[in-house]
Amino acid sequence: MPEPESGDELAAWIRLTSVPGIGGESQRHLLKAFGLPAAIFAAGGAAVRSVIGAELAERLASHDASAEIEAALAWAAESGNRIVTLADAAYPQALLTTADPPALLYVKGRAELLNHPALAIVGSRNATKQGEVNAEAFAASVAAAGLTVVSGLALGIDAAAHRGALGVLDGSASTIAVIGTGADRIYPARNEALTRAIVERGCVVSEFPLGTAALPGNFPRRNRLIAGISLGCLVVEAAEKSGSLITARLAAEAGREVFAIPGSIHSPLAKGCHQLIRQGAKLVERAEDILEELHWQKRGGAATPTPAERPAGDLAAAALLDHMDEVPVSLDALSARSGLTPADLLAMLLSLELEGRVAQLPGGLYQRVNRGQGPN
Repeated sequence: MPEPESGDELAAWIRLTSVPGIGGESQRHLLKAFGLPAAIFAAGGAAVRSVIGAELAERLASHDASAEIEAALAWAAESGNRIVTLADAAYPQALLTTADPPALLYVKGRAELLNHPALAIVGSRNATKQGEVNAEAFAASVAAAGLTVVSGLALGIDAAAHRGALGVLDGSASTIAVIGTGADRIYPARNEALTRAIVERGCVVSEFPLGTAALPGNFPRRNRLIAGISLGCLVVEAAEKSGSLITARLAAEAGREVFAIPGSIHSPLAKGCHQLIRQGAKLVERAEDILEELHWQKRGGAATPTPAERPAGDLAAAALLDHMDEVPVSLDALSARSGLTPADLLAMLLSLELEGRVAQLPGGLYQRVNRGQGPN
């Protein structure tokens, strides 16, 4: 299909995806039958009924999507925002090989990353500290090797994976956050700073209309996009009924590689990973295991750090702490002292805050915390 050329054509895409009850399968049937959305709405009622039935055809004809269209076009006109449709060259080609590609995607940030080779890293929201360290280290390693890290922006493993990718400071690392709300919302709220950093150096992606709240059924749906965009999926920690196992299953069904990190037989958060390994997932102990399985050539041929070599408090974080003391300091002041961009600083500060080495104070200030004591 040709690339959309006008605001009117994009408005037709938004209208098509805004009709209640007309989901992805019906939308694809209509697109296959008529071509671009404008042609669907120009077709007669009888023609549309022959494709999706009388009830859905009536919904399509009667639904007033003017408010949704106005809001979406205004959002897309903002700097850094883009609506990518199935007819757009920027649409992730990997999704076209999956069973249920969405008709359009709302993207904040670097839309070109949607077609960059990627690895999904997912796991428990209630992760252990070691699990977060592992996720961050694996993400940093594969990002340093040139892969984009894809995850779901949830607390725990997802957030750690995004931080790990953003923590690669050579300017080439990137990450994609696939979310289960509208792209104009931040969920969970605790990830606001992380979301800003991702938008600056990577991108946030949603298939859901603007304003969509964090409904439970949305997150399993977004998992198929995490799996579909990626070459493979790494599960770091997962309980027996974790949503991460849904992502892993969807990845396997889409022909992607599935990887899992083993853990203690006594840990509930290792049981899901062990289950995947029994089902054929590749057991991995270092990032190189994944890169070798994917036949991925490391950028520049240089070795990338393993979890053992790159703990959460790495040399870059230690250097940042040297620029801080017990006196609260602003992000701008830290940027001036360290020479790091605000996005780099936000990613590192988030990691240090979780480790208890930095405290965030009211007014956007940060304070170094000496081991064994809290902030003043």
